[in-house]
Amino acid sequence: MKDRQTISLDENSVRFDRVSLSYGPTVVLSEASLVLAPGSFTFLTGPSGAGKSTLLRLAYLALRPTGGEVALFGVNTSRLDRAGRARLRRRIGVVFQEFRLLDHLTAYENVSLPLRVAGDVEKRYRDDVVELLRWVGLGDRLHAKPPTLSGGEQQRVAIARALVVKPDLIIADEPTGNVDREMGDRLMRLFGELNKRLNTTLLIATHDVSLVRRWNGDLLRLSNGLVSREAAADRTEAES
Repeated sequence: MKDRQTISLDENSVRFDRVSLSYGPTVVLSEASLVLAPGSFTFLTGPSGAGKSTLLRLAYLALRPTGGEVALFGVNTSRLDRAGRARLRRRIGVVFQEFRLLDHLTAYENVSLPLRVAGDVEKRYRDDVVELLRWVGLGDRLHAKPPTLSGGEQQRVAIARALVVKPDLIIADEPTGNVDREMGDRLMRLFGELNKRLNTTLLIATHDVSLVRRWNGDLLRLSNGLVSREAAADRTEAES
């Protein structure tokens, strides 16, 4: 039987219930509530310093809130031990602003690392990793190591690494910030295909208003520690 104390009544990908987070006297989030339904495509915006990266870190369990509850995939995470949190995080692909690539590994090895750690064998994933690197425009850089790659190329390796496990939830912090618009749109199309074909839930933080308009996802606005929601359908109707 499931422990009712650790299981939510729904199976939403992400749920914040009056979540607060403070660093000493500095309040970053103040009783913020939000829900991401399975298969939803949502952007997160807000002014610089509003706490977008902090909210994302709470969503992928890198931080614990100082108040309220965070639930992932129907599980209330507040009572989970380290192993339980690690199990949930395996269902999440994260694209960090700082990339977090291993300099001694090639692009191919960096992307395939999550699969190797999970115990998969190379003959089963090699074609998928190569195809994914080709899709992000790095088919000719399979054996290049991060120090030899540009910032934009490193970001594309990081995105490919996050996507290779076909996660249930993808959390991305400014994933198009270091690439030109053409490549940014190409990456967004890849996110969109995962969203439609695999019902992957997407949460993408960005300051690029034009990106939100072009891809017409739902929108979360973070300001003064609070989160407000704007559905894509409501925004389209207001602009028509």
